[in-house]
Amino acid sequence: MSNKDKLSRMQWLNRHKVIGSANWNSAQIQIARLHSKVANIRKDTLHKLTTRLAKNHGIVVIEDLNVSGMLANHKLALSIQDMEFYEFRRQLTYKCEFYGTKLVIADRWYPSSKTCSQYGTVKPQLPLKERTFECGCGLSINRDLNAAINLSHCVALVTTS
Repeated sequence: MSNKDKLSRMQWLNRHKVIGSANWNSAQIQIARLHSKVANIRKDTLHKLTTRLAKNHGIVVIEDLNVSGMLANHKLALSIQDMEFYEFRRQLTYKCEFYGTKLVIADRWYPSSKTCSQYGTVKPQLPLKERTFECGCGLSINRDLNAAINLSHCVALVTTS
């Protein structure tokens, strides 16, 4: 059972308890402990990931994302909030500086997932549900892999100028 399910179950069981009673207080403490446990797991994972990226790579490229716009998609909003993009970028920035890693932040409007990584042609529309990038040149590649390749080209442009 995931922590999300445990939390939901604990809150569901707590809904009919008399507020202020001993049972209600013990349930509140259990719920608070679970919230704390989840928060600590997230913090630990985020610190380990950013440290690993900053220590083991000479150049790290991230995209400047419109998170508030992404939160408008209610199907993805909870997952996006769980990712803590701002905290990830903040930690990665100071850790890259500490370990001497170059951090490149790609422009928000750079069409990394809509650009063909072989020939550079840009597709005008690419819906989020379409997970495979298919170009007229015959290239068929995973959308995220295509974006990663294009961002590596972005690094080459930054380092040469």
